[in-house]
Amino acid sequence: MGHSAAVWDCREAVKISKDSHGIDQILLRNPQGASARVSLHGGQVTSWKNELGEELLFTSNKVTGKSPKAMRGGIPICFPQFGNCGSPELHGFARNKMWKFDDNPPPLPTSGSDGISFVDLLLKSSEEDMKYWPHGFEFRLRVALLLNGDLMLISRVRNVNSKPFSFSFAYHTYLLVSDISEVRIEGLETLDYLDYLSQKERFTEQGDAITFESEVDRVYLSSPNVIAVLDHERKRTYVVRKEGLPDVAVWNPWERKSKSMMDFGDEEYKEMLCVDGALIERPINLKPGEEWTGRLQLSVVPSSFCSERLGLDRIGL
Repeated sequence: MGHSAAVWDCREAVKISKDSHGIDQILLRNPQGASARVSLHGGQVTSWKNELGEELLFTSNKVTGKSPKAMRGGIPICFPQFGNCGSPELHGFARNKMWKFDDNPPPLPTSGSDGISFVDLLLKSSEEDMKYWPHGFEFRLRVALLLNGDLMLISRVRNVNSKPFSFSFAYHTYLLVSDISEVRIEGLETLDYLDYLSQKERFTEQGDAITFESEVDRVYLSSPNVIAVLDHERKRTYVVRKEGLPDVAVWNPWERKSKSMMDFGDEEYKEMLCVDGALIERPINLKPGEEWTGRLQLSVVPSSFCSERLGLDRIGL
């Protein structure tokens, strides 16, 4: 349950512990009792709970292997590519690397909605990565839990190379939903999308909202900075705000594909939906010394919230 702000002890805001593999994980909390958990393995958000302690992110109950690997759930970081793209690691290597605490992060612009608790992580290029992605980079990630319970992720990628390089990116966000057949997405209507079930053929969205009755694997292009995911049964809406991320990947494996995935339960597709703030169609090209920033902010509001009120306001940082 929540804590009174009057008796809030700031030492409770950020706590570090070990997971079952002995890897550091950081628990962020706010005075109202909301929380988020982040692992140094992959810089991955593994949990986000509201002030009632209700989990908001999906994580599969089916775990394979004893060694640490990118978890099927939470918010994995897809970098330096989304998908295969000739790389031996699906969605890039960042989600399978050990990140470090960033003790000297460059200053970020702040405002009244800055996080009550946050952690700064750092990933640098390694000799192993250089074998198939030969570029020097520094990737800084801030995960913040705001006073109102919103979850904020800010990624900054800097080119420390002597040559330009390009990359694609996604916050591969697994939202926990009550029943996928009762969920709809608003804000992507009339947009063009690449259908990954049809060799990335380009189509235009025709529906008033996106609903689900079979497998969906799409990337919506040039999308608004604010979209809504409405969960009718739970009577709540996820609001996804983003900056520097023009695309939105939408994925649900549905029944047949679920049964072929080793780290995913046969019926778990019913309670998850991936809605990713992403940079896919036009990869970012960074010259030496240049830096890119991408932000994601996740909110949960009652389902009576009207999508027309979303607006296109900037993220509050």
